[in-house]
Amino acid sequence: MNKSGLLALALFGSTMAGAYAAKGGVFVEPMVTYEQGQGKINYQSPLNNSTSHMDGFGLGARAGFQVSDIIFIGADGRYSQPTFKDSSLNTKSDAKAWNWGPTLGVQTPTDLGIRIWGTYIVDGQVDPKKDKGVDAKFKDGSGYRFGAGIKLWITSLNLEYQRMTYDTTDVSTNIANFSTKNASLKNDSWILSVSFPIGL
Repeated sequence: MNKSGLLALALFGSTMAGAYAAKGGVFVEPMVTYEQGQGKINYQSPLNNSTSHMDGFGLGARAGFQVSDIIFIGADGRYSQPTFKDSSLNTKSDAKAWNWGPTLGVQTPTDLGIRIWGTYIVDGQVDPKKDKGVDAKFKDGSGYRFGAGIKLWITSLNLEYQRMTYDTTDVSTNIANFSTKNASLKNDSWILSVSFPIGL
């Protein structure tokens, strides 16, 4: 490529970079969450169907791209250590939970404004600690999460609704040990969070 071609390429690159910077850019958004939820567990025989409760604190983050500081798109991941209660097994234990998925949202392009978004959750897991001889793990989670927030400069106060279904259950008890896709946990949660959207 000759010098004129290189110059044209450099001018094109700088123009595109400037246009991209004017329209938006990369962002990260760490957050602290508090989740409170309840659900239903469809166990196989010899176990009975059950209700569950899950609540506790967690951490999360979004990362992706913004367009004109109005539209944001990226990935959303969460990790928490809630307390998990199971009514039919009469257990209460600490758990480790995670999920992730793509997210899409809109916001007012000001330091004070409103934000709304939705996340399609493609995978997740809830793993309570063993209690009273019962060790259960709920895997292959999927679902969705919708939220809204009030942005105050680099801080956002948020409320989200989350619905998850975990299609595979591993259960080990004194009665039986099994892994099945016929036993599932369906959980609905409300999530309060404080997040910090930062443009890079």
